[in-house]
Amino acid sequence: METLHYEYQGNKPLERRAHVGVVASGDLEILFEPSDDLSTKVKIRTGSEGFAEIWKKVLDRFFAMNDVAARIEINDFGATPGVVSMRLAQALEVSRDHENNEK
Repeated sequence: METLHYEYQGNKPLERRAHVGVVASGDLEILFEPSDDLSTKVKIRTGSEGFAEIWKKVLDRFFAMNDVAARIEINDFGATPGVVSMRLAQALEVSRDHENNEK
């Protein structure tokens, strides 16, 4: 088991929590929560050790296109980079859907 930490600068605060995915064979769970500041802190718990550089590349790509400030927890059980990207986008969409439904 490995725990990774990453931090990104964000300018668009997340207003609502989001929870997508499940920790099961080949998948992962992502939790988005509002940040106390204009940064994004990502904590990843993964059973697949030695992939820190790949995680960083996937996250760098996501945050280059999504300027969000949030606290993010990822619980991974061997998800591929494509699944990680899909779940990140899904969590962001869910958090925005909550914002739109409240207006």
